[in-house]
Amino acid sequence: MTDLSAVPVPVGDLLPAAGRGSAPIRVLIVDDHALVAEGTRQLLDAEVDLEVVGEARTGEEGLRLIERLRPDVALLDVNLPGISGLEVARQAGTSVPTVALLIVSAYDDYAYVSQALDLGVGGYLLKTATATELVDAVRAVAHGVFVLDKAVSLRLSRRGRPGDSGPTALTQREHEVLTLLSRGRSNKQVAAELGLGLRTIEGYVSSILAKLGVASRTEAVLHALGHGLVEP
Repeated sequence: MTDLSAVPVPVGDLLPAAGRGSAPIRVLIVDDHALVAEGTRQLLDAEVDLEVVGEARTGEEGLRLIERLRPDVALLDVNLPGISGLEVARQAGTSVPTVALLIVSAYDDYAYVSQALDLGVGGYLLKTATATELVDAVRAVAHGVFVLDKAVSLRLSRRGRPGDSGPTALTQREHEVLTLLSRGRSNKQVAAELGLGLRTIEGYVSSILAKLGVASRTEAVLHALGHGLVEP
């Protein structure tokens, strides 16, 4: 995961330089506030490697455009008329699995962030983000790098409970597994990258959850990010 506010520039090292013949990143904006959407469009269209291909004002319209236009990245507000941005993410993740979904919301509630991560979105950014952070986030999620707003990360870290397990509670192998989980890898992908069996990885995941005192992979990743157990 990448905390853009903490490291606003390094994502550029992962991306092809603009103007070298690579196709622009195609972006869809789904936001019911016309002023916000127009400002976002102008901001993104000013970048030579980004292209806004459409806008939607409702969740249903956003889902239709995702399925029709198949953008590289879809920016989703959480609060939308009709179905919510999170429901759009859930359905789009099934119908158009190639689209990278970036939540851009005014809400930093744990419930929203946790649900978004469970849905497998590419990132969660607050509307208080700077122009540079938004542009970097779009580029990052388009290339498979998960991003999380620094303010959200700080809020999550405050949820830590007295007695929470620290990094020394994990073995080196468990830390490797947790790091890969934080990068959005499935158990099967973790097993392949580490050259271990799937059941072995499942055992490590169960041990990690127990040691961190959490109930799911998502909570484990949020805990790890909030407590500095994994590096961005």
